[in-house]
Amino acid sequence: MTSFGIAVGGDAATVLDERLPGLVEARFASRLAAQDDTLWGPDAQPEASIRLGWVHPAAASRPLVEPILALRDELRAQGVDRVVLAGMGGSSLAPEVITRTAGVELTVLDSTDPTMVRRAVEDRIEATVLVVSSKSGSTLETDSQRRIFEQAFTQAGIDPAARIVVVTDPGSPLDGSAREAGYRVFNADPNVGGRYSALTAFGLVPSGLAGADIIELLDDAEAAEEELAEDDEANPGLALGVALAGSAPAKNKIVIVDEASGLVGFADWAEQLIAESTGKLGKGVLPVAAHPGDADAVGNLPDVRLIRLVEDLDAPAAGSDSDAAVEDQLLLSGSLGTQFAVWEHATAVAGYLLGINPFDQPDVEAAKAAARGLLDATPAPEAPLAVDGAVALRASESLAAEVKDLASGLSALFGALGTDGYVAVQAYLDRIGLADLEDVRGELAAKLARPVTFGWGPRFLHSTGQFHKGGPAQGVFLQLSAEDGEDLAIPGREFSFGELIRAQADGDAQVLASHGLPVLRLRLGDTAAGLAQLRAAIAALA
Repeated sequence: MTSFGIAVGGDAATVLDERLPGLVEARFASRLAAQDDTLWGPDAQPEASIRLGWVHPAAASRPLVEPILALRDELRAQGVDRVVLAGMGGSSLAPEVITRTAGVELTVLDSTDPTMVRRAVEDRIEATVLVVSSKSGSTLETDSQRRIFEQAFTQAGIDPAARIVVVTDPGSPLDGSAREAGYRVFNADPNVGGRYSALTAFGLVPSGLAGADIIELLDDAEAAEEELAEDDEANPGLALGVALAGSAPAKNKIVIVDEASGLVGFADWAEQLIAESTGKLGKGVLPVAAHPGDADAVGNLPDVRLIRLVEDLDAPAAGSDSDAAVEDQLLLSGSLGTQFAVWEHATAVAGYLLGINPFDQPDVEAAKAAARGLLDATPAPEAPLAVDGAVALRASESLAAEVKDLASGLSALFGALGTDGYVAVQAYLDRIGLADLEDVRGELAAKLARPVTFGWGPRFLHSTGQFHKGGPAQGVFLQLSAEDGEDLAIPGREFSFGELIRAQADGDAQVLASHGLPVLRLRLGDTAAGLAQLRAAIAALA
């Protein structure tokens, strides 16, 4: 038996009773354990055939443990004990959860914000090792981060080859160039997509170098494998998968609340896994990583299912703010390795129930292409519709006529919010220095009584960005970006970090608007003053 626990109440219990027998009869679990690539239909089979390596991660990942720990010890003997991770999407979110849960330091650099990049590259460079994680090495953000660290190491009199570790697929362009440059290379399983890679080299290398117990992580995941392969209604992967997607589209929003589970930041990892896997063909399940108090505002909405992460099913967190009256909910408990395994299986189940391919991401490339086009073409800046204090406002065509100032812009955006809609706040800002900004998620949810997601740009483009364009067209989008702050050059590039993050924000807004989705863009001439204006405007909402 696994250390995973699940308690189900309300409509979720009814849905499980209705849908679990069919999954058992179809032998979904045992077929998945056998890596049956036909489960999701003929259209998905080509992708599924090269994406099921995550089903049995422990066996494939065990050989990595010894060299990871040996490298950690070697670096620490040299006084190198600060680990920086350059990665995006699943390549950064899983190591962030692993290390935060373990209580060890890892600097996750998954941004192109100049302030955030500068802070990472100027902090203790003499004690720093950089882990560059990319399946192909073509990820623009990761390549830019590698370039500036190479420069910083060289300027500090440090051989970059002694301080850069690369995690990539075997035979990728990065694999070849990294080995040629003399960097240490760890190859990941090429048959695992980024968002399912928590228990592969992408999750283990940065976490192990930072000091997390990666052996225990694999032990826990391996212990779960036998139960996850059973065609039985007690299988937690089947049960959670049904809870995620078994009653969609009526309930297609999953609010995930952490109530002192001890798994720090797990909801953010689960959010990207579910959103990128299920949001396509106009279908999908919107995951919302939320604070406990947010359940009061949205937990009982008819299109919402609440999942609470707890340390112990029999002893919910003391002082929890979650609304005890919420009936349609699940309580989940379990170790981190077990949770990774169960949620990955459950997401594959959800794809099966929704009739979509849970392994592709057809809409992620659109925002990348738009950003690259803006960098190459360097068009003249778009004139704002209005300037209100420190905030310059731009908007998609459907909102433009109503935008006169910040208050009217917000009113127009939220006026486009349907009874089954959601708000996505997208902050292309310094997520470390402005971490408290995430509180606007709960403030808006309380005001609007609708689910609100919060994503830091550009990292969400590699995860929830897929759902925004490919999932149900129910979102309205509030984009925040900055005009102030000192820019930072990217070595060997014709554009800077500031130009890159602006192109990424503008490109994403362009793609969202092309899908007919309402977008309000706030560019802050003075970040602190502009955010203060925004918080005041939210507080003043009726």
